[in-house]
Amino acid sequence: MEDERSFSDICGGRLALQRRYYSPSCREFCLSCPRLSLRSLTAVTCTVWLAAYGLFTLCEMTSSYASGKESTTFIEMGKVKDIVINEAIYMKVIYYLCILLKDPVEPHRISQVVPVFQSAKPRLDCLIEVYRSCQEILAHQKATSTSP
Repeated sequence: MEDERSFSDICGGRLALQRRYYSPSCREFCLSCPRLSLRSLTAVTCTVWLAAYGLFTLCEMTSSYASGKESTTFIEMGKVKDIVINEAIYMKVIYYLCILLKDPVEPHRISQVVPVFQSAKPRLDCLIEVYRSCQEILAHQKATSTSP
């Protein structure tokens, strides 16, 4: 199942959030935003895959830039402590989605905070949509990992 909704970024620019549901534990979020440069129109796309397949679970974050550069980061879902919406003050309050990683030595502590959708800078309403789906996936993963 796939759907698309329009949102705006922190500067009022247009964003498109595409959501694809493959299974209860696998969803794809693609946040696209056109950017105006001095000479041409460029596009920045950020994609987050949250996937859980049996023993192999991972979160994939890919950023694609108009220049053709692509950056991909993989995070094992077992290392994910939580996914949160954080706030920062930058001339005004802005919100961003973060993946909190467990400390390998002390699992109740956080070792790293990984921001998601850094280049698109979506507003809070868009982040809430993604956050809710991420929390559903984390809850599903916990339920299936604790069942016999």
